[in-house]
Amino acid sequence: MRITIAALALLSLTACEAQPEGEPVARARIDGQAQVDPTPDPTPTETLASQVESACRSIIFEDTPVTHCLAVPARHSISMALGRDGKFYRSLTDFAAATDAQTVAFAMNAGMFDDDGEPIGYFVEDSERLHPLNTADGEGNFHMNPNGVFYGTDGEWAVRATDWFLENVTERPQFGTQSGPMLVVDGKIHPEITRDGPSKFVRNAVGVDDEGRAHFVISNAPISFGKLARFYKDELHVKNALYLDGNVSQLWNPATERLDTGAPIGPIVVVRKKASE
Repeated sequence: MRITIAALALLSLTACEAQPEGEPVARARIDGQAQVDPTPDPTPTETLASQVESACRSIIFEDTPVTHCLAVPARHSISMALGRDGKFYRSLTDFAAATDAQTVAFAMNAGMFDDDGEPIGYFVEDSERLHPLNTADGEGNFHMNPNGVFYGTDGEWAVRATDWFLENVTERPQFGTQSGPMLVVDGKIHPEITRDGPSKFVRNAVGVDDEGRAHFVISNAPISFGKLARFYKDELHVKNALYLDGNVSQLWNPATERLDTGAPIGPIVVVRKKASE
């Protein structure tokens, strides 16, 4: 997400949710056939077979359609992707073109970035830290403290507030991405999030439950922070959930041929099927 940073060193960044909506997200087929209307409408109807195969399902929560994608340690691995050969992907379309779709359960954008697609918060890909933890004060939803980090190693995944992560995580994880704000912190909704505020965008988020499963959610229509937080707390019973992005939120689900397009994105989280699957 493009965000505004108060610190002088980051004055060039902009907040994507504070900007005009720009190019709408379009739901597209992988094969390039005709797209549906390029508005954040609900996912097209899926066949029963594709729903069984897919890790994602469509749900209506408080009159808002959302897609819920579940990653299970026994069946999936998680990694981050930013680009290759020195070039950022900047879209799920580019990432999909460079990836074997049969290995992917789903992927979505995940984490804040600047105008060039560079992460502006903690980012680890394949155990290599490409950007340090960002603890600076500033404006925009990234600095709506507490913000947090989604990270993991060998099937052990977690979402934690940035301060907790700084104090307790001493070994570099295999993957990690920082975003903000936290939606749910230790079972409670972020203190600055109202029940259903006026800011509504297509948004996505992640949370990890007590069984270690990662719940990824993307709304298929504009949604407030409050409603998205309640979905995690009240429906998914997730104690720690992190907002990933808004206005540019996109999902690739090969099982249903959903490949969202829209404004340029930054970091991508990839959930892959394990070989046994």
